[in-house]
Order: sequence, then C-alpha cells, then structure tokens
Amino acid sequence: MRIALIHAPPWKISAPGEPPDPDGQGPPRGYGAAAMDNLDFLSVPYGLLSVAAQALRAGHRVLVLNLSNFAWRDVERALTGLEAEVFGMTCLTVNRRGVAALTGLIKALRPGAHVTVGGPHVTPLAREVLDRWPGVDSVVLGEGEATFLELVDRIRTKSPLDGLAGAAWRENGAIRVGPARPRIADLDSLAPVHDYFPVDALVTSRGCPGRCTFCASKVMWGGRLKFHSVDAVLDMIEKAVRDHGLRALAIKDDTFTASRGRALEICRGIGRRGLNFLWSCDTRADMLDEELLLAMRLAGCQRISLGVESASREVLENINKRTTPEQVLAVTGLAAKYGVEVRYYMMAGNRGETRQTFGQSLEFVRRAGPNYCSYSLLSIFPGTREFELLAESGLGPEVFFEHDFPEFEVFAGRPEDREEIRNHVLARPFERVRRYSAAECGAALALTPGLAAAHMDLAGACCREGRWARGLEHALRAMEEGYPLPEVGLNYLACADAARGDLASARARLDRAAAGYPFDFVIRNRRRLEALLAGRNPEQGPGLDPNFEFATTMSPGQPIMPGPVSVRRPLGPG
Repeated sequence: MRIALIHAPPWKISAPGEPPDPDGQGPPRGYGAAAMDNLDFLSVPYGLLSVAAQALRAGHRVLVLNLSNFAWRDVERALTGLEAEVFGMTCLTVNRRGVAALTGLIKALRPGAHVTVGGPHVTPLAREVLDRWPGVDSVVLGEGEATFLELVDRIRTKSPLDGLAGAAWRENGAIRVGPARPRIADLDSLAPVHDYFPVDALVTSRGCPGRCTFCASKVMWGGRLKFHSVDAVLDMIEKAVRDHGLRALAIKDDTFTASRGRALEICRGIGRRGLNFLWSCDTRADMLDEELLLAMRLAGCQRISLGVESASREVLENINKRTTPEQVLAVTGLAAKYGVEVRYYMMAGNRGETRQTFGQSLEFVRRAGPNYCSYSLLSIFPGTREFELLAESGLGPEVFFEHDFPEFEVFAGRPEDREEIRNHVLARPFERVRRYSAAECGAALALTPGLAAAHMDLAGACCREGRWARGLEHALRAMEEGYPLPEVGLNYLACADAARGDLASARARLDRAAAGYPFDFVIRNRRRLEALLAGRNPEQGPGLDPNFEFATTMSPGQPIMPGPVSVRRPLGPG
C-alpha cells in the first residue's frame, strides 16, 4: 500500500507577512513562528521512523515527511497530489493542535484515505481524540509497530477493524477499543531504523526503571523494560557510522545504563568493532559507577544527561524520583574525573516546591558544577500520575482540546512563590554552568592515555586559557589519533591562527571545517572572521571563539529535518 507518515507542525504556522490563522488554529498568544525552532522538536520522531522501517520491510511504499516548521500554505502544497491510502502521524502534546488540523486537511484532500495517529499524547486519550477530531479514523495505542502493520493489512484487504489489538477506532458512529496488544517480545525482530534512514539518534531499549510521577514513559512502554541485544545495538551503530557516515550520535533511551552489564558490553563492542564516533546518552545517577563511566568514555561518550529535577528531598519524594543529591554529586565528580561532560535536567514547580526548595536546587547546581543545566517548569502529560492527581481536582482531558498552550505547565508548589520561580526559569531555561579546565582535562587524559577525545578536550581547554602552543599540540595529536570530528581541531587551529594575526590561515582552516560539517561553532567563527577581515570588530571581541558544544551530525534534509519537499516526490524509502 501507499503510506505517508508525517511529523506535523505544532499549529498552523503563518508564512512571513501573513496574519495568524483566522480560525484560532495558529500559535498561542506570545508564540512566534520560531517558537518551536529547536532540534528536539524539529527532528523527526524516532518512533515514526521505526513504523516506516517495518512498513518498508513488509513491501509497502512509504514516504516520511517532516513538516514540523512548515508554514501552513506549504503544508497544503506538500500534501496536494500525494496519493497515499494510509496517513499516519505521531502525536505529542506539543504538536497536538497541528496534528488535529492536519487530519482535517488530509480528509479534505483525500476523503477515502485512512488517517491514523499514535504516540504518547493520544494513547491515553484515544476516546477523546476520536470523539473530537473527525479527521481521525483510528488511534494506535502504545508500542505501535505491530499494530500499525496489522491495521494496514486490514485496510488493504478491506477487512473490518473489529478486535484489532492495540488500537481504537470509530465504527458506525461508535468508538471501539480493541484488546491490549502484548509488548513486542524480541526488539531485535524489528526492522532496524538505520537500514532505511540516516538518523543521528538510536534507541536501544524501551521503558525506564524509574517511576517518576511526571513521566509518560509508562504510557508507551508499560512498566517493564525491553532491550535490544548487544549485537543488534552494535549493528545499528555500525550502520549509522559506516554506512551513513555519521560521526556523533545521541542514544535516546530513557535510561541507557538501566542494564549495567549490557551497557558495558556495548561499550566494549564499540572498541572491538573499531567504531569511531562520539555520543551522548540520558541516564540516572543511581545507575552509573566508575567502571561504567570509564568504559563509556573510552567508547566515545562525550556527555551524559541526568534527570536531577530538584535538590529538595521533600520534592524528590513527592515525585517518586528515587535518587538523591548525594548520588548526583558523586556521579558528577566521577564523570569529571574522566572528562565526560554532564548535563542536569532540573524541574521547577513540583508538589512541595517553595522559594526555599528552589533555592536549594540553585545552590546545589552551583556547588555540584555540572557542565550544563537545563531548567523547565512542571508540565502535565496525559496518562501520568501527575495527570491523575490533577484530574482529582476537577481538571480533565478537556484542557488539551479546549486550550492552545504548547505544553500544560502547572505550578504545584506554594502559590505565593509561583511568579518568582517561574520568572527565574523562563529567564534561564538553559545555561552552560562551567567548562573543564586544562588541569582537569590533563588529569583525565592521564587516566585515558592515547584517547583522541581526551587530547581534543585538553586542546580546547588550553586554547580557552590562551595556552596556544600546548593547545595546538594536543589538537594535532587528537587528529593524528583519528578524532572523529576533525572540524573541532580545525576550529582550534583557526583560533590560534587568529590570535597571532594570521587571518588568511584561519579562514582556510574554517573553510575546511565547514566543508566537513557545518557545526554552529564553525559557522559563527567564520562570520566573526569575515568581520575581522572587513575591519569590523565583532561584539564578542577581536578573536575567535575556541569553544565546542557537543552536537550530533545529522542529515539536514528530509525526513530527518524539515528540508524542502518535492510535491510530486514518489513514495519510496526515506
């Protein structure tokens, strides 16, 4: 069958110069066209690619379209003439209004097509979605690959949906819900996403050992973790690195180190296979130790992200976090010991939050010294424990259909402290807390001798401290040792050239770096250099910026990112 899978925009985005949608389907008040212009949202959902991979392996013709930042008139152009028989979308809370609008558009353009939606927002709200969104024919609940393939097969054979496990649908004016579908027993049986798409992320497990009250992981995966085998994970990485040429990846498991032994074997397997890339992952402070952190560093791990949320024991207990500030502090120190960068996810406004508890969190971040810190306000997602508690106070699913907020932010702490805390978070949603010094990077290198990434990190620290000769020595050494992102080294060399006044050499190095991969830090330095060559001093000063922020290497085009779309593009793989 002909299948179109679409990553929808968050709402009807107006083109430049156009007024907002007159029917109220445009951005919420205060949100401009670029409000959702961040990589986490713009990148196509991994689950949508997994569904596409299964359909491609099954012999269907599949087109994946990333329309996440398209103006609505361009969405209409992209879908006009697209003769798919099944349209599918992943629905997140943040793009639920765009999904609703898109289903109506599809039905207007292709009234005979079947429109199905899945994902964490609609799984717990299937009945409400079918009741309120007339453009939706069915909802895929939770883990979607097997359900979607069976749904497509029934549509192909014109069979009724009666009894379809893991789905809800509309039938003769009534809403029907099929029986629960068992979880996929063997994740390795799935068609690998990287066989079909050059995506810069990978998911090696499903589920989380945590039981945080704000998290929607259980909505999709239930309470039990499932893992890809070590060999399957290594095959994914090898496909991404060797076949697609990606050199920096993000492992997007809820908790990558949930199985300590498996994580160790993956790290060791990366070394055995000679896979040369950098990577990041999300995990928990209670599921890391020194041996594992060292193995991760030697295997290319550049950054770990920890859900810290708060430093208040009362708040942590209220959200059932089951980690302690002491565990976070210990892991942060161990990561620094080996040169692994640490990012904290902090959350404000949970039950029990006060000016004092938030102050504890701020002080903890200052004392613990992670490299990055990301702050957010408590957002309520359907199906979570926090959603259930809110429902007990009289607020129900209707808020997601009757209001236009991107995410349902709630302050569950002391009301009189709300504005002060909220304003602080909104003013500083993300900050670079600190960078490792040359002394710290040198100590890490001594513990990981010969590691190209450790040499490059030391090069960057030396350059930031103005120790150019030593910085160049280690940058060149890292590149000789096969550091997977030579653009970083070229940037440091260009900074050194500029510091001694050789702007021509600096430009040549930055041009080489940009040709390798257009990292933001390279593009910024090229602009600064052009200003210097034109006789203008950039606001940041006369030199170049010797800083490197870890970022994945991704395909800039469809469907990984919302690049240009050919309206008459044939349905096919990727």
